Amino acid sequence: MAEAAMAAPPDGDGDGDGDECLPRYRHLLCPDLLAGQVAFITGGGSGIGFRIAEIFMRHGCRTVIASRSLQRLAEASKKLVAATGQQCLPVSIDVRQPQSIAAAVDEALQEFKRIDILINGAAGNFLCPASALSFNAFKTVIDIDTMGTFNTSKVLFEKYFRDHGGIIVNITATLSYRGQALQVHAGAAKAAIGGKFAEQSKQFSAIPLQRAGNKTEIAHSALYLASPLSSYVTGTTLVVDGGSWLTSPNSFSALLDVWAAGANQPH
Repeated sequence: MAEAAMAAPPDGDGDGDGDECLPRYRHLLCPDLLAGQVAFITGGGSGIGFRIAEIFMRHGCRTVIASRSLQRLAEASKKLVAATGQQCLPVSIDVRQPQSIAAAVDEALQEFKRIDILINGAAGNFLCPASALSFNAFKTVIDIDTMGTFNTSKVLFEKYFRDHGGIIVNITATLSYRGQALQVHAGAAKAAIGGKFAEQSKQFSAIPLQRAGNKTEIAHSALYLASPLSSYVTGTTLVVDGGSWLTSPNSFSALLDVWAAGANQPH
Protein backbone atom coordinates (compact mmCIF):
# COMPACT_ATOMS: atom_id res chain seq x y z
CA MET A 1 0.00 0.00 0.00
CA ALA A 2 2.76 2.42 0.93
CA GLU A 3 4.70 1.57 -2.23
CA ALA A 4 1.61 2.15 -4.40
CA ALA A 5 1.00 5.53 -2.79
CA MET A 6 4.61 6.54 -3.32
CA ALA A 7 4.58 5.52 -6.97
CA ALA A 8 1.41 7.41 -7.89
CA PRO A 9 1.66 11.03 -9.08
CA PRO A 10 0.02 13.67 -6.82
CA ASP A 11 -3.74 13.92 -7.22
CA GLY A 12 -4.79 16.32 -9.95
CA ASP A 13 -1.31 16.60 -11.46
CA GLY A 14 -1.68 14.16 -14.37
CA ASP A 15 -0.83 15.41 -17.85
CA GLY A 16 -2.85 14.82 -20.98
CA ASP A 17 -1.60 14.91 -24.55
CA GLY A 18 -0.84 18.23 -26.17
CA ASP A 19 -0.18 21.63 -24.67
CA GLU A 20 -3.26 22.38 -22.61
CA CYS A 21 -3.52 23.75 -19.10
CA LEU A 22 -4.44 21.34 -16.33
CA PRO A 23 -8.23 20.95 -15.98
CA ARG A 24 -7.83 21.10 -12.21
CA TYR A 25 -4.97 21.93 -9.88
CA ARG A 26 -4.47 21.40 -6.16
CA HIS A 27 -1.90 23.71 -4.61
CA LEU A 28 0.69 21.81 -2.60
CA LEU A 29 2.41 25.08 -1.70
CA CYS A 30 0.99 28.53 -0.93
CA PRO A 31 -0.62 30.08 -4.04
CA ASP A 32 1.39 33.31 -3.67
CA LEU A 33 4.79 31.60 -3.46
CA LEU A 34 6.11 33.59 -6.46
CA ALA A 35 3.83 36.63 -6.13
CA GLY A 36 5.26 39.78 -7.69
CA GLN A 37 7.99 37.96 -9.58
CA VAL A 38 8.60 37.58 -13.32
CA ALA A 39 9.97 34.47 -15.03
CA PHE A 40 11.55 34.44 -18.50
CA ILE A 41 11.04 30.94 -19.96
CA THR A 42 12.66 29.83 -23.21
CA GLY A 43 10.78 27.00 -24.86
CA GLY A 44 7.78 28.19 -22.87
CA GLY A 45 5.20 27.70 -25.61
CA SER A 46 5.08 23.92 -25.47
CA GLY A 47 5.96 20.78 -23.54
CA ILE A 48 7.73 21.06 -20.21
CA GLY A 49 8.28 24.81 -20.66
CA PHE A 50 4.54 25.39 -21.08
CA ARG A 51 3.79 23.46 -17.91
CA ILE A 52 6.47 25.33 -15.96
CA ALA A 53 4.90 28.61 -17.07
CA GLU A 54 1.48 27.40 -15.94
CA ILE A 55 2.67 26.18 -12.53
CA PHE A 56 4.63 29.38 -11.91
CA MET A 57 1.62 31.48 -12.88
CA ARG A 58 -0.62 29.45 -10.58
CA HIS A 59 1.73 30.56 -7.80
CA GLY A 60 1.45 34.28 -8.55
CA CYS A 61 4.27 34.70 -11.07
CA ARG A 62 4.03 36.70 -14.28
CA THR A 63 5.79 35.06 -17.20
CA VAL A 64 7.53 35.76 -20.48
CA ILE A 65 7.35 32.74 -22.78
CA ALA A 66 9.88 32.73 -25.61
CA SER A 67 10.52 30.60 -28.69
CA ARG A 68 10.78 31.03 -32.45
CA SER A 69 7.07 30.67 -33.32
CA LEU A 70 5.23 33.79 -32.19
CA GLN A 71 1.89 32.38 -33.37
CA ARG A 72 2.30 29.29 -31.22
CA LEU A 73 3.38 31.44 -28.28
CA ALA A 74 0.37 33.71 -28.67
CA GLU A 75 -1.96 30.71 -28.52
CA ALA A 76 -0.15 29.33 -25.49
CA SER A 77 -0.28 32.73 -23.76
CA LYS A 78 -4.06 32.92 -24.15
CA LYS A 79 -4.47 29.49 -22.55
CA LEU A 80 -2.16 30.34 -19.68
CA VAL A 81 -3.81 33.68 -18.91
CA ALA A 82 -7.29 32.14 -19.05
CA ALA A 83 -6.32 29.31 -16.68
CA THR A 84 -4.36 31.35 -14.14
CA GLY A 85 -5.41 34.99 -14.34
CA GLN A 86 -1.77 36.09 -14.46
CA GLN A 87 0.00 38.10 -17.16
CA CYS A 88 1.95 36.26 -19.85
CA LEU A 89 4.00 38.00 -22.53
CA PRO A 90 4.86 36.00 -25.69
CA VAL A 91 8.13 37.04 -27.38
CA SER A 92 9.84 35.66 -30.46
CA ILE A 93 13.40 34.52 -29.86
CA ASP A 94 16.15 32.35 -31.34
CA VAL A 95 18.55 31.36 -28.56
CA ARG A 96 21.29 30.83 -31.14
CA GLN A 97 21.25 34.57 -31.92
CA PRO A 98 22.28 36.88 -29.03
CA GLN A 99 20.76 39.93 -30.73
CA SER A 100 17.40 38.14 -30.84
CA ILE A 101 17.67 37.37 -27.11
CA ALA A 102 18.63 40.96 -26.30
CA ALA A 103 15.59 42.32 -28.13
CA ALA A 104 13.28 39.90 -26.31
CA VAL A 105 14.75 40.76 -22.91
CA ASP A 106 14.39 44.47 -23.64
CA GLU A 107 10.73 43.92 -24.53
CA ALA A 108 10.17 41.94 -21.33
CA LEU A 109 11.83 44.60 -19.17
CA GLN A 110 9.82 47.33 -20.85
CA GLU A 111 6.62 45.41 -20.05
CA PHE A 112 7.36 44.18 -16.52
CA LYS A 113 10.33 46.31 -15.36
CA ARG A 114 11.98 43.24 -13.84
CA ILE A 115 12.97 39.62 -14.44
CA ASP A 116 13.60 37.45 -11.38
CA ILE A 117 13.86 33.95 -12.83
CA LEU A 118 15.32 32.53 -16.04
CA ILE A 119 14.22 29.07 -17.13
CA ASN A 120 16.44 27.78 -19.96
CA GLY A 121 14.03 25.29 -21.50
CA ALA A 122 14.73 25.63 -25.21
CA ALA A 123 16.18 22.39 -26.60
CA GLY A 124 16.73 20.44 -29.80
CA ASN A 125 17.17 16.68 -29.78
CA PHE A 126 17.42 13.78 -32.22
CA LEU A 127 16.90 10.27 -30.86
CA CYS A 128 19.09 8.17 -33.15
CA PRO A 129 22.45 6.38 -33.18
CA ALA A 130 25.47 8.69 -33.46
CA SER A 131 26.28 7.09 -36.81
CA ALA A 132 22.95 8.34 -38.18
CA LEU A 133 23.34 11.86 -36.80
CA SER A 134 24.43 14.36 -39.43
CA PHE A 135 27.06 17.00 -38.77
CA ASN A 136 24.42 19.69 -39.08
CA ALA A 137 22.03 17.90 -36.70
CA PHE A 138 24.71 17.61 -34.03
CA LYS A 139 25.63 21.27 -34.48
CA THR A 140 21.95 22.20 -34.09
CA VAL A 141 21.74 20.37 -30.75
CA ILE A 142 24.90 22.05 -29.45
CA ASP A 143 23.84 25.47 -30.73
CA ILE A 144 20.43 25.32 -29.03
CA ASP A 145 21.04 23.28 -25.88
CA THR A 146 24.52 24.46 -24.93
CA MET A 147 25.22 27.73 -26.70
CA GLY A 148 21.59 28.83 -26.38
CA THR A 149 21.68 28.29 -22.63
CA PHE A 150 24.88 30.29 -22.34
CA ASN A 151 23.66 33.02 -24.69
CA THR A 152 20.39 33.59 -22.83
CA SER A 153 22.03 33.47 -19.41
CA LYS A 154 24.75 35.92 -20.45
CA VAL A 155 22.34 38.41 -21.99
CA LEU A 156 20.05 38.37 -18.96
CA PHE A 157 23.01 38.63 -16.61
CA GLU A 158 24.36 41.68 -18.39
CA LYS A 159 20.98 43.36 -18.81
CA TYR A 160 19.49 42.69 -15.37
CA PHE A 161 20.86 39.98 -13.07
CA ARG A 162 24.29 41.59 -12.55
CA ASP A 163 22.69 44.57 -10.79
CA HIS A 164 19.55 43.00 -9.34
CA GLY A 165 20.30 39.31 -8.83
CA GLY A 166 18.24 36.44 -10.14
CA ILE A 167 17.79 32.68 -10.38
CA ILE A 168 18.71 30.51 -13.35
CA VAL A 169 17.28 27.01 -13.82
CA ASN A 170 18.51 24.97 -16.79
CA ILE A 171 16.21 22.22 -18.01
CA THR A 172 18.23 19.33 -19.56
CA ALA A 173 21.10 21.70 -20.32
CA THR A 174 24.47 20.93 -18.76
CA LEU A 175 25.98 24.40 -18.69
CA SER A 176 25.74 26.88 -15.81
CA TYR A 177 26.82 30.43 -16.54
CA ARG A 178 27.23 31.79 -13.00
CA GLY A 179 27.41 30.54 -9.43
CA GLN A 180 23.72 31.03 -8.74
CA ALA A 181 22.69 28.88 -11.69
CA LEU A 182 20.72 25.75 -10.90
CA GLN A 183 20.01 22.73 -13.06
CA VAL A 184 17.16 20.29 -13.40
CA HIS A 185 17.76 17.07 -15.33
CA ALA A 186 14.34 16.19 -16.72
CA GLY A 187 15.25 12.73 -17.92
CA ALA A 188 12.15 11.16 -16.39
CA ALA A 189 9.73 12.88 -18.73
CA LYS A 190 9.73 9.84 -20.98
CA ALA A 191 5.94 9.89 -21.12
CA ALA A 192 6.32 12.39 -23.94
CA ILE A 193 8.13 9.74 -26.00
CA GLY A 194 5.87 6.91 -27.03
CA GLY A 195 3.07 7.57 -24.55
CA LYS A 196 0.90 4.53 -23.83
CA PHE A 197 3.11 2.28 -25.97
CA ALA A 198 5.99 2.79 -23.56
CA GLU A 199 3.83 1.76 -20.61
CA GLN A 200 2.36 -1.25 -22.41
CA SER A 201 5.81 -2.48 -23.41
CA LYS A 202 6.94 -2.22 -19.77
CA GLN A 203 9.72 0.22 -20.60
CA PHE A 204 9.31 1.73 -17.14
CA SER A 205 9.53 -1.51 -15.13
CA ALA A 206 13.19 -0.84 -14.27
CA ILE A 207 12.37 2.58 -12.79
CA PRO A 208 12.00 2.32 -9.00
CA LEU A 209 8.73 4.29 -9.09
CA GLN A 210 7.44 1.98 -11.87
CA ARG A 211 6.17 4.74 -14.15
CA ALA A 212 7.20 7.67 -16.31
CA GLY A 213 7.35 11.15 -14.93
CA ASN A 214 4.98 13.84 -16.12
CA LYS A 215 5.40 17.48 -17.05
CA THR A 216 3.77 18.73 -13.86
CA GLU A 217 6.26 16.87 -11.70
CA ILE A 218 9.13 18.45 -13.62
CA ALA A 219 7.46 21.84 -13.24
CA HIS A 220 7.07 21.37 -9.48
CA SER A 221 10.79 20.63 -9.25
CA ALA A 222 11.54 23.84 -11.12
CA LEU A 223 9.11 25.68 -8.82
CA TYR A 224 11.07 24.48 -5.79
CA LEU A 225 14.38 25.66 -7.27
CA ALA A 226 12.96 29.03 -8.29
CA SER A 227 11.27 29.70 -4.94
CA PRO A 228 12.54 30.82 -1.51
CA LEU A 229 12.26 27.17 -0.44
CA SER A 230 15.65 26.56 -2.07
CA SER A 231 17.30 29.76 -0.85
CA TYR A 232 20.45 27.91 0.22
CA VAL A 233 20.60 25.57 -2.77
CA THR A 234 22.85 26.59 -5.65
CA GLY A 235 25.11 25.17 -8.33
CA THR A 236 23.54 21.73 -8.11
CA THR A 237 21.75 19.20 -10.28
CA LEU A 238 18.33 17.94 -9.24
CA VAL A 239 17.73 14.64 -11.00
CA VAL A 240 14.00 14.15 -11.55
CA ASP A 241 13.69 10.66 -13.01
CA GLY A 242 11.99 8.40 -10.47
CA GLY A 243 15.37 6.89 -9.60
CA SER A 244 15.92 5.43 -13.07
CA TRP A 245 19.53 6.62 -13.25
CA LEU A 246 20.30 4.23 -10.39
CA THR A 247 18.70 1.14 -11.86
CA SER A 248 17.79 1.42 -15.54
CA PRO A 249 20.00 -0.05 -18.28
CA ASN A 250 20.71 2.21 -21.25
CA SER A 251 18.73 0.09 -23.71
CA PHE A 252 19.05 2.09 -26.90
CA SER A 253 17.05 -0.35 -29.04
CA ALA A 254 14.14 -0.19 -26.58
CA LEU A 255 14.21 3.61 -26.60
CA LEU A 256 14.15 3.61 -30.41
CA ASP A 257 11.06 1.37 -30.34
CA VAL A 258 9.34 3.77 -27.95
CA TRP A 259 10.32 6.77 -30.06
CA ALA A 260 9.12 5.12 -33.28
CA ALA A 261 5.75 4.31 -31.71
CA GLY A 262 5.34 7.90 -30.57
CA ALA A 263 6.42 9.31 -33.92
CA ASN A 264 3.83 7.21 -35.71
CA GLN A 265 0.95 8.30 -33.50
CA PRO A 266 -1.31 11.12 -34.74
CA HIS A 267 -0.64 14.53 -33.17
